[in-house]
Amino acid sequence: MKILDREQFPALSTSIHWGIVKAEFKLNDIVDETLVSNVSIIPFVGEKVVIFQIDNGKWELPGGTLEVGEKYMDGLQREVMEELGAKLITYRVFGKFHCMSSAPEPYRPHIPHPHFVRLIGYGEVELVGQPLNPMDGEQVIAVEVVEIGEAIKRFEEQNRYDIAEMYRLAYLLREEANGE
Repeated sequence: MKILDREQFPALSTSIHWGIVKAEFKLNDIVDETLVSNVSIIPFVGEKVVIFQIDNGKWELPGGTLEVGEKYMDGLQREVMEELGAKLITYRVFGKFHCMSSAPEPYRPHIPHPHFVRLIGYGEVELVGQPLNPMDGEQVIAVEVVEIGEAIKRFEEQNRYDIAEMYRLAYLLREEANGE
């Protein structure tokens, strides 16, 4: 899949607004480390996907903001352990959100501003323990391994069509890459 099908992925085909940030999703696996602020993963355990719930009841996309001097793969490994209690086995970037912030200052001083990129990919993880739940992060109350349809349903039920479509897209791209 080289071009995103607007009918199949309507939420990812339009501008997304996260408060003061406007984002455009594009399929692309080229990474410019100097622009990366965040990294996320659609995690797989075998043919199933992993989802997690935070203490406000919302199901979320694993990943987060890079720390000072952190490379995106290191940040992803840290986030997967913090949020899922998992070890990262593989990761494949399949797209990115090209973001533009209207804030006068960056979210954190070390984050590119006003233009930055949020990477999205899929990969295998191994659940090895409990989420670390650092004090400065979301507090995870549940981690589940579910069928892709169940993950999509949970995100759609909370009107997170963007995350639901990211999970569906990752699932399709993974099948395509595996020749299925």
